[in-house]
Amino acid sequence: MSDFTGAFNEISELLQKGRAKEIVPAVEKALSSGASPADILEKGLISGMSILGAKFKNGDVFVPEVLVAARAMNQASAALKPALKEAGVEPLGTAIIATVKGDLHDIGKNLVRMMVEGKGIEVVDLGIDVPKEKIVEAVKGSEAKVLLLSALLTTTMPAMKEAIEAVNAAGLRSKVKIMVGGAPVTQGFANDIGADAYSPDAAAAAEACAGFY
Repeated sequence: MSDFTGAFNEISELLQKGRAKEIVPAVEKALSSGASPADILEKGLISGMSILGAKFKNGDVFVPEVLVAARAMNQASAALKPALKEAGVEPLGTAIIATVKGDLHDIGKNLVRMMVEGKGIEVVDLGIDVPKEKIVEAVKGSEAKVLLLSALLTTTMPAMKEAIEAVNAAGLRSKVKIMVGGAPVTQGFANDIGADAYSPDAAAAAEACAGFY
């Protein structure tokens, strides 16, 4: 059995550097050499994301680097998906993410989505300015265990409360854990509106989200 450590390290490093054009051939090469899709995901992509997440948390890398890495992660994941499916590798679970109604900010949401995906969780991204009805429908129509809500404006924070109330009213509250975050959001606010968790940054959000699976 060949040792693919070098290949996994290369994929991890390409991901951290955001080399989207180079990472797909590296993934394909590892596959054709006989590396298992699960190992490429775990020891290459998820490992790279964990390292990047830690650097981001420590302030060693910043939002632009993480967003570039997100693009590389998306392309590598797309290239790996058919092989993972064939090998019967299932994601840890599913989460839903959305920026609430009235809020058009998506950088924070995108960072969280990428960090959560880096934990091996499939993420359904509803986008920005998402009405509570759409959030309820998404929860109803999926097997998601976690709902992540983002707001970057104090004026849109009440929409988080409305979304949680709508999930309650639909009788779906026991189905999902609800996490909230965004610059103006606090632990106190999360407690007040009945959220299960609050995270101050993307890396912490991914840790907390993974803890629900």
